[in-house]
Amino acid sequence: MSEAPPQPRECIDFDRVIDRRGGTFSDSVKWNRYAGRDILPLWVADMDFAAPAAVTEALQQRVAEGVFGYAEARPSLADAVLDHLVARYDWHIDPDWLIWLPGLVSGLNLACRAVEGDVITATPVYPPFMSAPRHAGRQLLKAPLLLAEDGRWHWDRHALAAATTDSTRLLLLCHPHNPVGRAWNEAELREIADFCCARNLIVCSDEIHCDLLLDEGARHRPLAALGNEISRRSITLMAPSKTFNIPGLGCAYAIIPDAGLRQSFARAMAGVVPHVNVLGLIACEAAYRHGGDWHRQLLAVLRRNRDRVQQAVATLPGVSMTPVEATYLAWVDVRGLRLARPHAHFEAHGLGLSDGADFGAPGWLRFNFACPLPTLEEALRRFSAAVAAAPSR
Repeated sequence: MSEAPPQPRECIDFDRVIDRRGGTFSDSVKWNRYAGRDILPLWVADMDFAAPAAVTEALQQRVAEGVFGYAEARPSLADAVLDHLVARYDWHIDPDWLIWLPGLVSGLNLACRAVEGDVITATPVYPPFMSAPRHAGRQLLKAPLLLAEDGRWHWDRHALAAATTDSTRLLLLCHPHNPVGRAWNEAELREIADFCCARNLIVCSDEIHCDLLLDEGARHRPLAALGNEISRRSITLMAPSKTFNIPGLGCAYAIIPDAGLRQSFARAMAGVVPHVNVLGLIACEAAYRHGGDWHRQLLAVLRRNRDRVQQAVATLPGVSMTPVEATYLAWVDVRGLRLARPHAHFEAHGLGLSDGADFGAPGWLRFNFACPLPTLEEALRRFSAAVAAAPSR
């Protein structure tokens, strides 16, 4: 039997500007924030690129069936996830370890409900890391990350030890870390794992940006893949949403090797967490099975955009940014501008960025550079104008 002909290489124009402000479906949370105002929205982690054609085609085929009852993950979807984990991270898991979720933030909140005791995390960090413990009635403890002389953020082992109490039972880990852009290396991960094992902590690791490591040849290492001891006390949260720009389809999953912990997590879901969207399940499988070429092209574009933002910021007085190893989010220090309300100042100059105060770091801004080059260049022009207009300049 002859082999099937190779699939044609998908070529995406990532610099095509898609009108998300006033198109046929003007439902974009990102763009509607500034409806009616000339402000470029580069805040929420939502890319301005079309999803892979394979995802769109799979969705169209499913929609054509015309029936949208309750859905469950097909065996082929679990196989796609398992194959993805092996191919990308050399991580072999049991399909029974998978729990499907309608979103990763749900997973953070469920972890806080499933594990009794205080919760600790490292700041600055994605805001739900700080709100999820409160929603679960848990005390939140914070261990600030350390901005070292090498210009990168690092775990501060002394701050972590000092913040941890006898009542602490859960560490919320952001890996890669949003917003500081670090892809924790194996030595750092082993230090975290050793700390959790020594202190008898469960760790919930948000790894949603795991396929967005930007440096050539970089490879994500799941925390739970480091060994049996950390694996049995881990809840790993993943999703295709950030990688393939399908967050609106609502499909994520938890990987929980320990049966008892998995049961506690499932009990926390009961009566609260809905079924995963049927189209989200379809999109997840299509993305993992057929999105590889699109993903490779995306990384090249994000690498280019990151370098362009770094180049622009480096020329401006009073601002700086830390290296972005992963994600498509630049973490920009504007404290040197001495602005009372940095977020509002940049909005006044036509640029909508995320306020660092929401992440626990006033004076910083998060800049989403996952957009076509024409959009990025206009954003950088506005950023430069805002810096020039700062009272301290």
